[in-house]
Amino acid sequence: MKLKPQALLCPRPAGLYCPPGDFYIDPTRPVDRAVITHGHADHARAGHGVVAATPETLAIMAVRYGEDFAGRVEPLRYGETIERGGVDVTLVPAGHILGSAQAVLRWKGMTIVVSGDYKRRADPTCAPFEPIACDVFVTEATFGLPVFRHPPDSDEIAKLIKSLEQFPQRTHIVGAYALGKAQRIIRLLRQAGHDQVIYTHGAMARLDELYTGFGVDLGPLAPATVEKKAAFEGAVVIAPPSALEGTWVRRFADPVPCFASGWMRVKARARQRHVELPLIISDHADWDELTNTISEVRPEELWVTHGAEEALLRWSALNDIPAKALAIVGYEDEDDD
Repeated sequence: MKLKPQALLCPRPAGLYCPPGDFYIDPTRPVDRAVITHGHADHARAGHGVVAATPETLAIMAVRYGEDFAGRVEPLRYGETIERGGVDVTLVPAGHILGSAQAVLRWKGMTIVVSGDYKRRADPTCAPFEPIACDVFVTEATFGLPVFRHPPDSDEIAKLIKSLEQFPQRTHIVGAYALGKAQRIIRLLRQAGHDQVIYTHGAMARLDELYTGFGVDLGPLAPATVEKKAAFEGAVVIAPPSALEGTWVRRFADPVPCFASGWMRVKARARQRHVELPLIISDHADWDELTNTISEVRPEELWVTHGAEEALLRWSALNDIPAKALAIVGYEDEDDD
């Protein structure tokens, strides 16, 4: 009799649980044993007994939560395998942020891949997504609607560069999530030839240092703490999106509010946030990336953890792939935070 996938992985209140290995993947509450796919707070929480993750993800968690964020840590580099209760666990790149990984579980001839969050386009700050053929593919669906087709990153950065040239006296403040998106925007600017000092919000300093320590060259950076507005004329400032809505922005010279997010495809979102220059840059797969990835890994079943799952479930049905929504509570969208 063929094993059911639920014998290897099943949803529980704390998240995805592996019964034979007795561990969770990205649990939403403290557990004894956890495998963490990446460092964003909705997937990586403090308080677990043992955490297995890439060295980069463990370093991110230490920066965010302190060195004692778990009872014990198990660094697992890409391609390395550990065994838990007869289950082989391997981490492979997910292309989401630095250190992000898919968790590949193999047991009794069955393979389940838990993607975590991922994207398929090139990112100069992290390793690219590695497709793994599997029996069950567990995917996100943050942008699981056909309307979401992200433009090339280079086109969006070109908009920012053009605006800098058009308004040399104004400060361009780019709202970007502090972990991953901010560093990616900086590297994309460097690739586009912007070699001037980029100013960053204090909430990003330690993460910028961490990225640099792992070999990601961010170029000249400086804290956005100078009091004279003239110091920021013509400059780029990277800040968490929430900072754009407070008094913090008043220190800058006639600021141009920018926001880097896949949600900037929705014009109403940009208007609600009073964004003058929307940049459609996301660390999540768009509709084509989601469907192409599913076609590439050829799963016998598709499970969707969170996001806009209805359209993806319908697409799967039309392509004869059994699919279901797990609707895991606790996973949020940092792309719009």
